[in-house]
This record gives sequence, C-alpha cells and structure tokens, in this order.
Amino acid sequence: MLKLNDITVKYGNYAAIQKIDIEVGEGEIVVLLGANGAGKTTTFRAISGLNSLASGEIIFQGTSIGGKLPDKIVELGIVQCAEDRKLFPHMSVDENLMMGGFVHRKQKNELKQRLKDVYELFPILYEKRNDHAGSLSGGQQQMVAIGRAMMSRPKLMLLDEPSIGLAPLVVEQMFESIKEINREGTTILLAEQNANAALSIANRGYVYENGRIVIEGSSKELFSNEEVRKAYIGA
Repeated sequence: MLKLNDITVKYGNYAAIQKIDIEVGEGEIVVLLGANGAGKTTTFRAISGLNSLASGEIIFQGTSIGGKLPDKIVELGIVQCAEDRKLFPHMSVDENLMMGGFVHRKQKNELKQRLKDVYELFPILYEKRNDHAGSLSGGQQQMVAIGRAMMSRPKLMLLDEPSIGLAPLVVEQMFESIKEINREGTTILLAEQNANAALSIANRGYVYENGRIVIEGSSKELFSNEEVRKAYIGA
C-alpha cells in the first residue's frame, strides 16, 4: 500500500531523516519505534505532505504522492492523527469530529454513518458530544483525535504517539480500539515509544535512531531482539 524509497527530509541544512526505506502492506499494523527526535514524526509529516522531500520518493497504492498538497493526500485516503491531538478545544466533540470529514462534506449521508461508527467505537464520546473538547480527559481527547481521523474514511491512518501521557489502563483500551479500527479495514502506521504495547498489536516494525532506520523485522523478532529490549522494553 505504501512505500518510502530512500527519502530524506531536511530542516535547513539539518537532515531530520536520512535515506529511509519503509513498506506498509494493505491491512497491516506497522510500528515505528524510537526516542523523541529520532525522526518518526518527520516521516509522518513527509507522508502527509506537510514536509517536502529533499530526496527520495513516496508511493501510495502505486502513485507517487511527493509534492501533493496535504488535502489532496487526505482525499487519496491517508490521514494523520498528530501526537499532540490538535483538537479545537472550544468546539464541541461533535464539531471536532465533523471537521475530520471536511474533504467529504458534500457526502452528508456518508458522514452521518461515519459519525455513528465513531460513537459506536467510543460510546463515551456520544455522551459528551455537546461538551467542549478541551474539557475532556486526556484519554477522551485522544479518542476524539482518532475519531476525527476516522471521519475522512482513511485507507491508511498515521497514528503518532497515541498513548503519550495516558494512564496504563487507558493505554490498554486505546490499543484495543486501534486493533478494532484495523480489523474494520484500515491499515495502520503507528509511531510509539511504548514498544511493549505497540509490538503486541503490530505485524512488523522499524527502529529509528538519529534519523535513520537501524533495525527492522517482525514484531516477534523485534520483541526478542536484545538491543530493542534494552532500549525500549526493559528486562
């Protein structure tokens, strides 16, 4: 579904990611592991059209998408759920969710069904649909962010650190929701520091270090890799 071929992204003269190669197959959950600043978010921003490529190529379903505007990439079926959620805090939950379907705003019946699907996945959001998004707990805000991404009918969802700042029980619930979204047909590319939780649901993964991929393999291979365990999982 998605191929990153030898991509490099620079901020001025600084190469944030260098010669990255990634493949994501349709229906997979693929995880990007690495510390803060390793290059995971920059990779997502490049895929979403928010950062220009210094070199390399990004191919989505056989079509090169490098240079396309972000809204056109959303229309193609790629949506990014940002690390810091980027909700509209003074708008209601319902309004935030509807913003996620903006590129499909003329398809009103489809949007109604998507909204229903989001509320079925996250029932607490239906109860709070008229509340300001900024008044919700951290876990509920993350549900809104993921639900908003679902509203654009993505084929591929980019999830950037969905567990950050959440209590362990909420993290467990969040990853169950991600698995359900994947079971319903959405391919997932997941950036996470919580390697234990991420590898428990992923098919494969890549490990970032200083803007480069240093290890790749199946979830089982990464989980049993001594270097990965020391850096990201523990004993």
